[in-house]
Amino acid sequence: MAIVIIRQDGKIEAWKKALKERNPSIAVYSYLEDHPKQDITMALIWKHPQGSLSVYPNLKCIASSGAGVDYIFEDASAPTDIPITRVVDPYLASDMSEHVLAVILAELKNFNSYKLQQVASDWKPKIYRRIKDVTVGIMGLGELGALTATDLMKFGFTVQGWSRSQKELKNVKTFAGSDTLDAFLQATEILVCLLPLTPDTEGILSKELFERLPKGAYVINVARGGHLVDRDLLEALDADHLSGACLDVYHQEPLPKDHPFWQHPKIFMTPHYASVSDTDSVVPQILENYDRLRMGKELLNKVNRKKGY
Repeated sequence: MAIVIIRQDGKIEAWKKALKERNPSIAVYSYLEDHPKQDITMALIWKHPQGSLSVYPNLKCIASSGAGVDYIFEDASAPTDIPITRVVDPYLASDMSEHVLAVILAELKNFNSYKLQQVASDWKPKIYRRIKDVTVGIMGLGELGALTATDLMKFGFTVQGWSRSQKELKNVKTFAGSDTLDAFLQATEILVCLLPLTPDTEGILSKELFERLPKGAYVINVARGGHLVDRDLLEALDADHLSGACLDVYHQEPLPKDHPFWQHPKIFMTPHYASVSDTDSVVPQILENYDRLRMGKELLNKVNRKKGY
């Protein structure tokens, strides 16, 4: 039995080192080096090259090193008869919550606008808003969305959440299903997308949805680039229906240099770094599942293939 690490962000050796430090006896390979493909039983991956999973005849588990797994389902050549696991990392949730809070406060206090004015040497005070006067809507109430909603509520925001199935969160008004989406959107002044990317949620951040938000609403997408219809966002911003947007995820990453998002004054961008898996907290989960795989036990944090998350 052995693990192969497949990712394209230059972090293979760091993950390999972290695994070996906790279990020196384990066989771990980079997919870029020569390795015995027939020995590989677990693939630890993140946004792998499509087709790279199909070369392992004895693969028994695909382990995403992050919370998201949509990229696995996008690979038509990936095995469909073996379990997929994902990371449940408390740091992922808390880091995401802190990122969203920072973005919202920057928007309420006009920091993004003031930065543009600074570059233009333009002294122009703007009216700011207070936490108590703003309703934040969280789309997606999984681990990340639920903690973000709870933390924002503790800071004094009015928070509501929407998800496909009913969720209960203390002091957070929750909506479930497509029948309640209108009511949720109409009362949302700052919209945060933390949905899993599935066929049902792809392109959900579209003209139709933006038009259902109040005029002047602000949109934050920290989920997946596939949730957003880029041209619809640009049109909503240019028409002044939306006051602005903060994006951390994109259809293509890195974002092409000629993409209009780069120069748009109402779009604040971060490079898909709102919340990053921490090896210290993730590696024990990977090794636990590796041992479970070896002993034929049920794996932790398995993905429901029908739901896509």
